[in-house]
Amino acid sequence: MVRITLFLILIFTFSFSNSKNIYERNCVTCHNRISVTIDKYFYRYLLEYSSEEEVKKAMFEFIKNPTKEKSLMSEALIKRFGLKKKTRLSDKELKEALDIYWDEYNLFGKLK
Repeated sequence: MVRITLFLILIFTFSFSNSKNIYERNCVTCHNRISVTIDKYFYRYLLEYSSEEEVKKAMFEFIKNPTKEKSLMSEALIKRFGLKKKTRLSDKELKEALDIYWDEYNLFGKLK
């Protein structure tokens, strides 16, 4: 009986544990609700800011305090979906999410 109970507790724990990382929990879930895929933002930022450091810096500043002036979205997309709300992530959490985002979509060194 004890083994069965322990087994059920383990199954229950693993079934409901959140294995998603901070980027998946806080960024992907919201971006999946709009028609512009999250990778399109990456490429827009990369075209505008070029380097990893500058892309992350610009995204960090926008996400911390979103304004139309800082946005790379078209006016039509802003009218349709609105401007992003300020993040509730800490600076450390946001930087971690941006690092994961960069690694996910960065093609440098991946192309052969």
